[in-house]
Amino acid sequence: MAPARRDCSGWEMLLPTGCLLLSVLLFHPALAKVCNDRTKHGQDNSWFTRDGKNLPIMVLMPMNKSAPMSGISRGIQPAVELAIQHINESGKYSFSLITEIFDTECDNAKGLRAFFDAICYYPKHLMIFGGVCPSVTSIIAESLEGWNLVQLSFAATTPVLADKKKYPNFFRTVPSDNAVNPAVVKFLSYYNWSRVGTLTQDVQRFSEVRNDLTSELEKADIQIADTESFSNDPCVNVKKLKDNDVRIIIGQFDEHLASKVFCCAYNLNMFGSKYQWIIPGWYQGNWWEQANTTNCTTKKLLTAMEGYISVDFEPLSARQIKGISGRTPKEYEREYSRKLQQKGAESSKFHGFAYDGIWVIAKTLTRVREVLRIKQRQSGYHNFTVDDREVGKMVLDVMNETNFFGVTGQVMFRNGERMGTIKFNQFQEGQEVKVGEYNAIADVLDLINNSIRFQGVEPPKDRTFVRLQRRHINVPLYSILSTITILGMLMAGAFLFFNIKNRNHRLIKMSSPYMNNLIILGGMLSYASIFLFGLDGGFVSDKEFETLCTVRTWILIVGYTTAFGAMFAKTWRVHAIFKNVKMKKKIIKDQKLLIIVGGMLLIDLCILICWQIVDPLRRTVEEYSLEADPQGRDISIRPFLEHCENTHMTIWLGIVYAYKGLLMLFGCFLAWETRNVSIPALNDSKYIGMSVYNVGIMCIIGAAVSFLTRDQPNVQFCIVALVIIFCSTITLCLVFVPKLITMRTNPDAATQNRRLKFTQNQKKEDSKTSTSVTSVNQANTSRLDGLQTDNHRLRMRITELDKELEEVTMQLQDTPEKTPYIKQNHYPDANNILSIRNFTDGKADGEKSILKNHLEQKPQAQWGSMDPSRINRGPLEDINSPEHIQRRLSLQLPILHHAYLPSIGGIDASCTSPSGSPGSSPRHRHMPPSYRVMVSGL
Repeated sequence: MAPARRDCSGWEMLLPTGCLLLSVLLFHPALAKVCNDRTKHGQDNSWFTRDGKNLPIMVLMPMNKSAPMSGISRGIQPAVELAIQHINESGKYSFSLITEIFDTECDNAKGLRAFFDAICYYPKHLMIFGGVCPSVTSIIAESLEGWNLVQLSFAATTPVLADKKKYPNFFRTVPSDNAVNPAVVKFLSYYNWSRVGTLTQDVQRFSEVRNDLTSELEKADIQIADTESFSNDPCVNVKKLKDNDVRIIIGQFDEHLASKVFCCAYNLNMFGSKYQWIIPGWYQGNWWEQANTTNCTTKKLLTAMEGYISVDFEPLSARQIKGISGRTPKEYEREYSRKLQQKGAESSKFHGFAYDGIWVIAKTLTRVREVLRIKQRQSGYHNFTVDDREVGKMVLDVMNETNFFGVTGQVMFRNGERMGTIKFNQFQEGQEVKVGEYNAIADVLDLINNSIRFQGVEPPKDRTFVRLQRRHINVPLYSILSTITILGMLMAGAFLFFNIKNRNHRLIKMSSPYMNNLIILGGMLSYASIFLFGLDGGFVSDKEFETLCTVRTWILIVGYTTAFGAMFAKTWRVHAIFKNVKMKKKIIKDQKLLIIVGGMLLIDLCILICWQIVDPLRRTVEEYSLEADPQGRDISIRPFLEHCENTHMTIWLGIVYAYKGLLMLFGCFLAWETRNVSIPALNDSKYIGMSVYNVGIMCIIGAAVSFLTRDQPNVQFCIVALVIIFCSTITLCLVFVPKLITMRTNPDAATQNRRLKFTQNQKKEDSKTSTSVTSVNQANTSRLDGLQTDNHRLRMRITELDKELEEVTMQLQDTPEKTPYIKQNHYPDANNILSIRNFTDGKADGEKSILKNHLEQKPQAQWGSMDPSRINRGPLEDINSPEHIQRRLSLQLPILHHAYLPSIGGIDASCTSPSGSPGSSPRHRHMPPSYRVMVSGL
C-alpha cells in the first residue's frame, strides 16, 4: 500500500493562494462542486449494488520519516494490511477494501493539502481512516459533516475531539485521554481515597484531561484539595501540594517533565509509604533515563518513582478469546510481530486499534450495503440512486451500533468514543508491572490479587488523618490526689466531731463552736471541689461538663467565703469588744456573726447568679498543633483540651478576685488590731494571720503557675489540687490543733488568765505598753488623756470610800469577846483581794498608801475602850491587828465587790450576790481589768 501523491497544479495556477482556497473548500462544501465536476465525480451506486468491487478508503497519517509521529504510521501499517488480509480470508465480505494513504506529515497545511487532493483527484472515498496528529485531525474532522464523510481514527487520543457538536462525524477505536478518568475515579474509590490533588503541565492536552477529571471527581464526591499547574519548573507547585497535605497526587505531564517532578518529590520527601503518585502510562520505556535533565541521579529518581501507578488504555485485550477475526489477541500479536519483522519497522501500541478499525469499517460498509439494497428492492426502481448525505447519515447510524469483540477487547462506541479497557501498571523495582484493568463498558475495576505493592503495610492515606486526642488527667494522679483529699475531709470530719462533742467546754464555747462548724464546712466544700476539677470530657458528656464548670466554681467560691468569713467574723467580735473606745458594754452573740457570714455569702451568690445569667461558663475546646503518632502509624495526633470559659472571663474573675482580696485584707486588719488580746480561747488573730499569709501566697503562686500550665492538664490539676489541699488543711489545723493540744495538756486553760503575775514592775510594763500604743497611733492621745483623767477620778473616789469605810468600821466595833479572831486560812483571801486592787493601773498602790496614811492618822482617843493590852501597843500595830482586819473585810469586801469591780470590767453587779467572794467568779479571774466591758454570748 503505497501512498498516493497527486497535485493540483491547475488549481495553483488559477489561485496562487492555494491554502486560502483549501480552507474555503473545506468549510464551504458548496464550492466543491467545481472540483467534483472537473474530476467527473457523479452519483456512482455500483459500490453497493455489485459484489466483488473494490471499495476505496482514504487513509490520512504522517508517512515521512522526518515528520513527527511517523513511527506510529509505520508501526500500524502491517496491522492494516493484516486486517485486510484477514477480512478477505474470512469470506464473509463481498468486497475488498483498498486503502489509499495520504501523507499529512503532521502539518496542518500539508494535511489539508493531502485531504483536498484525495477529494479532488481520487475516486470517491466512502470513509476516512486515520488521523494521528491531533491538530491536523481536528481541522479535518471539523469539516467532515460538509463532505458527508465519516472518519475513524486509531491514534488520536486528544480530548478535544470528544466534542460531538463540533466533530459529529468523528469516531475513534482508541480511547481518548479522558477515558482514563473514570478508571482513575474507580481506582480512587476502591481504596477509599476521597481527597486528591492534581499536578498538570500547562498544555491544552493535559488541561482538557484535568478539566474532565475534575468533573468526574465531583460526581464521585471526591475532594480536590489542590490543583497546581506548571510550565517548566514544578518544584514550587509540588511544595504547595505538600503544604496542603495532599497525599494522593494525579499528574498530567509528559515524560520530559516527569523526571523533574520526581526529582522535586525526592528532594521534598514526597514518596514512600505516605504518598501515591498516579501518572499517564503512555511514556516510552526507560523514560527516566532518556528524559532526565535534572540534577538528581537515576537512583534518586528510581527511589522517588517506586510505587507510582500509571494509567493508560490496554493495547491488546487480556482476555484470550477468539474475536471477530477468529483469532485470540495473542495469536494476532504473533502474526503482527512476524509481519512487522518482515518490514523491519518498530512496533506501535496503536496497532491493535488500527487492526480493529479496519474490521469496524468492513462491518459498517457491509451493513450500509445491506440497507441500501433493501431500500433499492423496496423502491422498485432499477436505477435506484442515493445521495452522499443519506449515505453519510447511514454510516453514522451503523457506526454507533458497532459491537463486537476484537483484539483490543469489546469494540463499541458511545457518542463516537470508544468504550475500551484501561490498564493499571505499578512501577516496581525499576519496571512497570500490570496490576489491574478497568472495563469501561461494564464499569468494573479488576485488580490482580496481591499484585499492588505499597511502600507501607497498608495503602497510603489520602490525607494526614488527624486523630483528636483529649489531654486528660491521668487516672493514677487523680486517684492519688483524691485519696489525699479524702484524708483531708476525714480530718475535717474529726475536727467537726471534736467541736460538736466539746461544744459546752469553756475553751470551745468561748471560741464560738458555731463559727468553728462553718470553718469546717467551708474547708470540706473546698476539698470537694477537687473531685470536680479532676473530671473532664473523658468521664462526663459535653453537656454535663458545662454543668460541672458552674458547679465546681460555685462550690469553691462558697467554701472559701464560708471558711474565712466565719474566721473573720470571730475576729471582728474580739476587735469590737476589746477595742471599744466608748467604754460601754457590748453583747455580740453568735446569731449576729451568722448574719455577717450570711451577708458575705449573699454577695457571693449575687456575683455568681449574675455571672450565670449574663455570661455563663461554656465548654470550649482548644486544639493544639499536630504531633507525630508515638506508635509510628501514618496518622497525626491533634491534642485538644477542654476549658470552662465565657466571653468576658477576665471581667468576672477580676470581680471575684477583688472581692476575695478585700475580704482577706479585712481579715488581716482585724488580726493586726487584736494581736495584743491575750485570751487564747477568744483570740485567733495570730493563726488567722498565718492562714491569710499562707493562703494568699499559695493562691498567687497557684494562679500564676496554673495559668502558665494551661495546656498541661496534669500539671495544672496537680497544682490547683495541692493549693486547695494545703490552704484548707493549714487553715483547719491552725484553728483546731492548738485547741486539741490545749484540751489535752491543760483542760482548765480557758478559766485561767495567761497574764504574768502582777509585781511592782507591772506598772512599768503598762507604761511601756501605753507609750508603744501612743507612738503607733498619735491620734488617740486625747482619748488616752481622757482615760487617765477618769482613772484619777476613780482613785480619788476609792480613797474617799476607804475613809468612810474606816469610820463606819470604828463605830461598829464591838467588844473583843464578840469579835473572833481571823483564822489563819483567811489571809490568802485577803491577799487575793489586795492583788486584785494592785492590778488596776496603779490604783492599788495608791489605795494602799492612802489606807495606810489614813490608819496612821487616827487619834488614840478612838481606841480608848479597847483592851489595855492593845492600848499599850503602837497605833500601827493595833490597826493591823487581826481583829481590825477582820472587821474591815467583813464590810469592805461586799462594798468593793458591788461598787468597784463592775467599773473595771471584772463582773456584772447583777450576776452575783453581795456575799460572794470576788475571787470565786471565773469571769473576774479571766477578764483583763483594764477594760470596762462585759463579754457575754460566748
